[in-house]
Amino acid sequence: MSRVRRLAGQYRPYAALYPAIAEAARRTGASAIGLIEVGGAAGFNLITDHVAITYSDGQCVGDPSSPVRVSASVVGQRPIPPLVIPEVLSRVAVAPDLLDVTDPEDARWLRACLWADDPEENARLDAEIRLTAAASPVLLRGDPVEFLAEAVARVPAGALPVITTAWAVSRLSAARRVRLVQRMADAAADRAVAWVSTEGVGVAPTIPTLGDRPASGHSIIGLAVFERSTSRPEAIGRCWSRGRLLSWLAAS
Repeated sequence: MSRVRRLAGQYRPYAALYPAIAEAARRTGASAIGLIEVGGAAGFNLITDHVAITYSDGQCVGDPSSPVRVSASVVGQRPIPPLVIPEVLSRVAVAPDLLDVTDPEDARWLRACLWADDPEENARLDAEIRLTAAASPVLLRGDPVEFLAEAVARVPAGALPVITTAWAVSRLSAARRVRLVQRMADAAADRAVAWVSTEGVGVAPTIPTLGDRPASGHSIIGLAVFERSTSRPEAIGRCWSRGRLLSWLAAS
């Protein structure tokens, strides 16, 4: 549970994930999606569309009435695109040590990971727990490489499966990283599948590094669309400090 203890109090990368998920839907023409989070602690990134996100360029996305509110500074020449995540029909979390936020003991454990004298962080976690519980994600406890096909199968026909990894691929060996991406390609034999990643430079297989050096202190926001087992991987942004600062690179 030590990894969960570290992750419970971390700032979630909603601001980096939201435009990338919306871009995946735009590129495939999807009017509905299914979110699949790989490697998270409790499926929190599955509520990205329910978070209120404000960017320094003036763009506001997500649910403006949400109790979970985050902001991010935008650097560079490109603004965050004015895209909206379409209807989310299913939410699936896949990881070996998933916590169930609807379980009082698991929720208590998550709260115990935070300092009691930080009311703002505790209030944010409470709100995330409530939103995630209300979203009723499917929890698949097991090896993401082996369970990915089942997770994709949980997404209704007609909806685009969007797999997200946020600093999760780095916990896999180099060989297993490649196998995970191959599982994504396999799942796209008869439907489009998208992969949105925020991973360190050079960590996510096939995602371009833009010439950046590994361990350079920032992450690459990647997008790969798999169709008929082939993929179109692209680096669509950079982010720092778990998405508090980001640079958008994809053309509108």
